[in-house]
Amino acid sequence: AAPSPGETDVAVRAPVREDAVPRGVPLADRIAEIRRRIQAALVYPPLARRREVEGTSEVSFEISPAGEARGLEIERSSGSALLDRAAARAVNDAAPLPPVLGRLRVPVRFELEGPERRP
Repeated sequence: AAPSPGETDVAVRAPVREDAVPRGVPLADRIAEIRRRIQAALVYPPLARRREVEGTSEVSFEISPAGEARGLEIERSSGSALLDRAAARAVNDAAPLPPVLGRLRVPVRFELEGPERRP
């Protein structure tokens, strides 16, 4: 039977969430670029490096129309306040970021490598 007036099909009527740049660079590419820029802006805290502290901080934020992070939060701590603060700084220093609609969660990795790492 046909639906009576006023009845709706939720699946059909549900709002469609569109990406901020529907015909531009694909979303996956923009997210990869955001991660790359954050890691490139990352400054390993000297004290954490000396203590050989490693970890991953997971940050969340939205991107403003100007490409800046807003509402930045540490969603999952690395276990080190030094690394968590450096992760937040890297997100801010990575601006301007490519446009993405909604809140992002991005891991920020701190890994010692090369001559600074002692055996």
